[in-house]
Amino acid sequence: MNLNQHHTMTYTLNSGIKGTVNLSSKQIQDWIESYRVGSKYVTTVGKEHFGLNPELVADFKVHNEFSEQREYVAAIQQPTVASKPKEQLAEENSQYKTLIQVECKCGASYIEESAYKRNKWGCKECGDIVFLDRKKGMVDTEKGKAWYMTNRYFVER
Repeated sequence: MNLNQHHTMTYTLNSGIKGTVNLSSKQIQDWIESYRVGSKYVTTVGKEHFGLNPELVADFKVHNEFSEQREYVAAIQQPTVASKPKEQLAEENSQYKTLIQVECKCGASYIEESAYKRNKWGCKECGDIVFLDRKKGMVDTEKGKAWYMTNRYFVER
């Protein structure tokens, strides 16, 4: 990956406001890591400082001129190599997963895995939105530490 190549990132805040910023590949990598762990992201774009709080970002997308075509071409041009066993791949990818403890007013209570720390999540039983309870923080579960998300009471957002 060329770290000096610039990409346009479009993001949507939880309030519905959309924004766009041009970032280098290195800055995109740094942003994704900040989003994954939930830490504030500050960088320089041109001669201006740019900051983004991942807790306020509902979603984002990184664009470039070949985005859709590149995925298609890359999939076709991949050389055939011996693949790793599924268990080994799952184990390697699990280090990047975040656990979420969901407790919904419909009565559902379960643990989910997510690639990113989220502010809100949809209940898999009823579809209602559950929110991250930052005051409660992480809770102990049988699968390990998980972020607590609920709609059983008002959560400060």
